[in-house]
Amino acid sequence: MYNNDSIVRPEMRLDDERDRALRPQLLSDFQGQEQIRTNLSVFIQAARERGESLDHLFLIGPPGLGKTTLAQITAHELGVDFKVTSAPALDKPKDLAGILTTVTERTVFFIDEIHRLKPAIEEMLYIAMEDYELDWIIGQGPSARTVRIPIPPFTLIGATTRAGMVSSPLISRFGIVQRFAFYTDEELASIIRRSASILEIPVDQDAALALARCSRGTPRVANRLLRRMRDFAQIAGKGVITSAIVAHGLERLEIDSLGLERYDREILQSIISNYGGGPVGAETLAISVGEALDTLEDYYEPYLIQAGLIQRTPRGRMVTERAYAHLGLPHIAQQRESDDENQRLPF
Repeated sequence: MYNNDSIVRPEMRLDDERDRALRPQLLSDFQGQEQIRTNLSVFIQAARERGESLDHLFLIGPPGLGKTTLAQITAHELGVDFKVTSAPALDKPKDLAGILTTVTERTVFFIDEIHRLKPAIEEMLYIAMEDYELDWIIGQGPSARTVRIPIPPFTLIGATTRAGMVSSPLISRFGIVQRFAFYTDEELASIIRRSASILEIPVDQDAALALARCSRGTPRVANRLLRRMRDFAQIAGKGVITSAIVAHGLERLEIDSLGLERYDREILQSIISNYGGGPVGAETLAISVGEALDTLEDYYEPYLIQAGLIQRTPRGRMVTERAYAHLGLPHIAQQRESDDENQRLPF
């Protein structure tokens, strides 16, 4: 079922990288996450005035909320080099050593998906973060010896969507830990208006807010929807994104007012139709909708829970009254009461 080209999935896609200009370069341009932004501004200014590297920074949050963007902004605000990689790309300790031995003083080194680091690489990273040294083994067998290689002080920024999978020893080595929250509709509307001005496409206030409401609290989704509405405005409209264009575009893309696609609605309908609204175990549900368990838990459930459409209970997943209302279906309790009433009626 999973569609890698899904419009409202928050994961990075190739076409997202084509609009790098939409990413802010300064903290003052970064919208939303007010607490993170104001605190980080203080930490960056203090480190810059002291001429020191910023303390290691750990960013936690769902995909598409701006973790990578904030890492780039941090390097830009500090006026230092920026190196980026992802944990799956670090296959062997020598891969990490190759990067760290080339960093300059105060460099910002960003590791995405840091929860996927291999144990051997993670252990090497401990010493690098604390002592700014690398442990390297020279030789083999009885003649092998360990050599410590000094490296310049640097700032490691780790980002993860699964903080629970990051080991406690690694988390404890980060001096600054920040957790991202989903954006409000007003914050997303502001982001959409900023992006529209960069893309040079007029957007009405009501249209921006309508797009924000179905962007799943995620700027990446908001910008992706904006680009698609720009296409509809160009071909089916007069080059202006209006409320009518947004309504038309969302209908064509099968996205409803909550940002649910057809796949999301099928999950809800499966729980209602096949399991009486739940509870149903995640594995059973995954089989029912023809999807892998990891995909269900990583890509579909988070927003359905955040939107108040699904609940996780000790017995399994259950749909809420709001899900019934959104799908235009009678709640199972109401349906049972109606059935009981019909059974009591004389024929």
